[in-house]
Order: sequence, then structure tokens, then C-alpha cells
Amino acid sequence: MTAILDIDLIRTFHAVARIGKFSGAAEHLHKSPAAVSVHIQRLEAVAGGRLLNRDNQSVSLTALGKRLLVATTELLNTHDRVLADLHGTRLAGRITLGVPDEYADHVIRDILPTFATAWPNVVLELKTAPSYALRDQVQRGKLQAAVVTQPKGQANAETQALVSTTPVWVGPVHGTAASLEPLPLAVHAAQCPYRQAMVETLRQGGRRTRIVLESPSNQAVKACVEAGLAISLIDRGRVTDAMRILEGLPVIEEHEVVFMRGQASQDDEAVNLLARAMQQYFRL
Repeated sequence: MTAILDIDLIRTFHAVARIGKFSGAAEHLHKSPAAVSVHIQRLEAVAGGRLLNRDNQSVSLTALGKRLLVATTELLNTHDRVLADLHGTRLAGRITLGVPDEYADHVIRDILPTFATAWPNVVLELKTAPSYALRDQVQRGKLQAAVVTQPKGQANAETQALVSTTPVWVGPVHGTAASLEPLPLAVHAAQCPYRQAMVETLRQGGRRTRIVLESPSNQAVKACVEAGLAISLIDRGRVTDAMRILEGLPVIEEHEVVFMRGQASQDDEAVNLLARAMQQYFRL
């Protein structure tokens, strides 16, 4: 019998690969962890090998799993576009969306074009700003929705978790910035959760600091670190080859990226569809 790639199995696999935990994927998909495991086992039988390395804390992709993830991403996107196209022209509206600078490129390139193609009569208006500034604008009704980073455990009825992230201290691959006194920092603008975490933990530890760069631009912060001028705090998944993770500095609690919507947008169909697209495709 010819093997068939079941789209539901592929969707489960993508959720596990993106979230990194069976339990998290199960919660996201509204399935039991046992059902998620069965889906992965069935897909591995079709693929002809193990797709995931498993341990007690998380999962990671095998070489075969990486191949399958890449090969099925467009398949999953096409499937969703075809379904949406059958109903897409009936939905019209306007969404004002906020995105932090560090995730803007990913959201603009990888998520919004698919959404705009599926729902052509929904007008998107974007704004970039630090997470806490975006959160405030959503709460005041200035934005309908936003992607926001915050310490883990602060989720509420207005937010949907997208991914968890571990902030790490980084410095240049070659350089002595981390050993200097006062400690040179490259920080984001005010109202950034990572800036607040950096300043507060170092202050509590009695470490003297000086700010070399303050910028709303994630690229500027990364460039400052890679050039050896300062250290900073970024998502573990965004550490570049020109950086190294620093030891001996205060441990920063795990954070999460969430999709947040305003009270007036709780039942907005267009915002609901955008939230679903964010949950399916957002990655670090």
C-alpha cells in the first residue's frame, strides 16, 4: 500500500518541533500527550525512521526530522491557504498589530504573507516597539493585537502562548568585554523585558555597569555585541556564530512569547484567524 502523509500528523509534528515539548504541543493542539505521541509514532512509521530525540526535559529534531520539517513546511502552508481561499473573500476587516523589533522580520516575511494571501480583504497595519510598550497600547485600545515577550507565568485570558524562550548572556566570540569593570552593556530601549531583567539582576548582584548602546533596534544590539563593545541578553535560539554564551552572570528566568489581544478584539474573527496563524508558524 502506498504511504500517505496525513496533514493532521504533519501539523502535530510541526507543533512538537516548534514548541520543543510533547506536553506543550498537546496543550497547543488541544490533544492529550498520548494522542500527540501516537501521531508522532505514526508519522515515523511513514517516514521510515526516528524524527525526534526525546529526553525528560525536551525534544530535538533528528537529521531525518529536520529534512521532514523543511520538506513539509510549504505543504502545510499550501494546505491551509487552499482551505482559507475557499472562504477567504467573505472576511473583511482591519487589524492593527504590534511586533517587537527582534521578531518583526520573521513575522513580516514568514507569517503575514500567507495570512494576507488567504484573507485578502483583511487590511494589516503594523507597528514595532518594545514589548511592554506594545502591551500598554493593546490595553489602551491603540492596537488590536501584539506579539509580546514577558516572563513566563504571566499569561492570562488575553494572551495565547506562542513559544517559550531562555534568555542568555552573550558576548563576542573573541574579546574581554565580559571581564571589564564597569560591565559594558548593549540594551534595548525602555519597556523591553530583557533590558529590565538585565539591569535589575546585575543591580541586585552588586555589579557596576555602564550602557554602551541603548537602541530599539535588535540589529544594533547584536552588532554591538559581535563587535566586542558590550555584552547583552538575547534568546538562546538567536545566538549567532560571532557570539558566545557567557557563564558566571545571574541566571535570567525563562520567558515566553505570547499573542496578546485587546478586550474589544476577543471575538473578532480576523484577529482569531491571525492568532491561529501565529500559533502555527511562529518560531524562534
